[in-house]
Amino acid sequence: MSNLESALTIPELLAAAATRYGDAMAIEDDHVRISYHQLDQLRRQAARALLALEIEAGERVAIWAPNIQEWIVAAVALQSVGAVLVPLNTRMKGAEAAFILRESGASLLFVIGEFLGTDYPALLAGEALPELRRRVCLRGEAAGCLDWDAFLALGAEVSPAELVVREGEVHEHSLSDLLFTSGTTGKPKGVMTAHGQNLRIVRDWSAMVGLRAGDRYLIVNPFFHSFGYKAGWLAALMRGCCILPQQVFDVPVMLERVARERITVLPGPPTLYQSILSHPDRQDHDLSSLRVAVTGAASVPVDMVRRMRSELGFETIVTAYGLTEACGFVTICRPGDSAERVATTSGRAFPDVEVRCVDGAGNPVPAGEPGELLVRGYNLMKGYFNNPGATAEAIDADGWLHTGDIGVLDEAGYLRITDRLKDMFITGGFNVYPAEIEQVILRYPGVAQAAVIGIPDERLGEVAMAFLLPAQGQRVDTGAFLAWCREQMANYKVPRRALLVDAMPLNAAGKVTKDALRRLAGAG
Repeated sequence: MSNLESALTIPELLAAAATRYGDAMAIEDDHVRISYHQLDQLRRQAARALLALEIEAGERVAIWAPNIQEWIVAAVALQSVGAVLVPLNTRMKGAEAAFILRESGASLLFVIGEFLGTDYPALLAGEALPELRRRVCLRGEAAGCLDWDAFLALGAEVSPAELVVREGEVHEHSLSDLLFTSGTTGKPKGVMTAHGQNLRIVRDWSAMVGLRAGDRYLIVNPFFHSFGYKAGWLAALMRGCCILPQQVFDVPVMLERVARERITVLPGPPTLYQSILSHPDRQDHDLSSLRVAVTGAASVPVDMVRRMRSELGFETIVTAYGLTEACGFVTICRPGDSAERVATTSGRAFPDVEVRCVDGAGNPVPAGEPGELLVRGYNLMKGYFNNPGATAEAIDADGWLHTGDIGVLDEAGYLRITDRLKDMFITGGFNVYPAEIEQVILRYPGVAQAAVIGIPDERLGEVAMAFLLPAQGQRVDTGAFLAWCREQMANYKVPRRALLVDAMPLNAAGKVTKDALRRLAGAG
């Protein structure tokens, strides 16, 4: 197997990490301690179990669970046999998860039994999932699911030699994952990326933020998101860090863990640091071990960055910008950048990644002028799964990805995101796509038209607000409507306000003008 620096596939990386880091801790999850050597053994055992279940190279395998050690073992095992990881958001309702299982054609689902009072396997009852052959419970038990220990035991049926053959067939261009991103059409699209490109960009990210062997990395960002997965546990394993999974964003618990477990690395959305800084009991906890912070995904106050340095003791604070279609990484600040630069920009492009801002005709705009952000480089997706039309729309003939974000590049190449062509907004670190919510709302009885915008929220950055045009002769109760929304969609998508309108403001093309709705929201 290759060494860590030259590993081109995730199984190669895990084998090399086991050789280099051996008995050092790879994961600490509650009372479970897993060394790098043990993690590699578990990976191989689970990979052989997947071969016993006849999982073929290229098959899609989904994981629907919070941040737990079994998530990582399942992911690296399926990637070791050439299968493709499909992470599912734990906030999804059954219909939302089922849509992605069908779209990806997933043949196997790893699922948590129960989490925060929700029976996850039961959410899929009644959903048509023709391709899904098997379900494995990572923790707990559920009808129709194989439990985790019984799954691992299947590995005994397959020889290590068989796994060696299968691993040898995985190469840098093999698909490693299929992360679903919601588009402006409201239909989530599967983004295909490969082993080699992910490892290359994660290697650069890890070096820039200064991850070190022995670092203790509290991963609060969900594993189902590229931040918690690629900049999270994959980066940690590459650099010999110890992963400490955190299942729920709970500030008192995090403060206690940072102090007790001597956490050194703590990335997250700005909400995370603002919550820590404003917590009344912060002074009661020893946070002196903290060294590295990485944030982004929303506007960052300069004062917050200064306070993170002076009051929380972070040595390295960087902001970054990325999107799923670029393996999750496009630009990043460099250690040593000023508080102003960290707060007001998303850094500059990664090595061998190009960014430019263009006008409506596709011509580059001068430094300091806003334009649509385009990205080109080895980190771009292989395309949208089973959707060549959408792929051609996103990546032009010259290989530039059109992000739909409006940005400004300064003379030094530092990027500032100023707006979003797609009307996407961010709630507590989660991307929210109005078109997706609007499609759900139109199923509500008595609603003829619906439009959604993001409105400011002190805690979460922005939250959804819905504008409803009732059908002729129909009455809509906004309280009942909001309650219905809470049952139908993940909580970060749920509108916090709803307003009935007599008519939707439309432009000449007959499209709803969201600017007019923002003015209406402000007046209301």
